Amino acid sequence: EAEKPPAVSNGDLRLGGKGKKLRKPRTIYSSVQLQALNQRFQQTQYLALPERAELAAQLGLTQTQVKIWFQNKRSKYKKILKQG
Repeated sequence: EAEKPPAVSNGDLRLGGKGKKLRKPRTIYSSVQLQALNQRFQQTQYLALPERAELAAQLGLTQTQVKIWFQNKRSKYKKILKQG
């Protein structure tokens, strides 16, 4: 019997259609990338699409990685402000 390919449901890859989702590994940012991202965040907390594309290209990241980094950073920043 031929082996069945992994089932894809909602964009999530699952082995045999059951079990835990297989996720992409967590992105490890280099110190140079983090420095550039933090520096840009200090200038502006929100990036326009062209700015995001340019920054991603400069740092060798995907636009999605840059977008999510900024989302997480804004969330963390707001949490710290809320705590005082």
